Amino acid sequence: MMISEFVIDTNAYSDWQRIGKWDWHFEMANQIWIPFVVDGELRYGFEAGSRASINLSLLDNFLSSDATKMIFADADTSRYYAQISVSLRRVGTRIPTNDVWIAALCLQKNLPLATSDSHFDHIPMLRRLEP
Repeated sequence: MMISEFVIDTNAYSDWQRIGKWDWHFEMANQIWIPFVVDGELRYGFEAGSRASINLSLLDNFLSSDATKMIFADADTSRYYAQISVSLRRVGTRIPTNDVWIAALCLQKNLPLATSDSHFDHIPMLRRLEP
């Protein structure tokens, strides 16, 4: 099934650049949404690495594509964030805060998430893409 738009997680972007995982989705998408927190995680990782200028250039090229848009949190996102956090807490599950924000953005916009991160398995209402 072709998905015309989706949100990407940090590991999906990295796997796509490094080994071509997710190629089909990236090539076929009309819109790829990158959460602000994913942009921050990527930039942090690249700045700390040995290929910072190359990786940052690739990211900037990706972000300048017409098919790529940054997605930011707003008051509605905060409500989703709170609901997800409370439901995870009730079942005794903790996941990284950034992942809760990413999931909140996906649920708010009703978009699937491209990720290989198992943290998202704990959010059953979140739609995910398979590589």
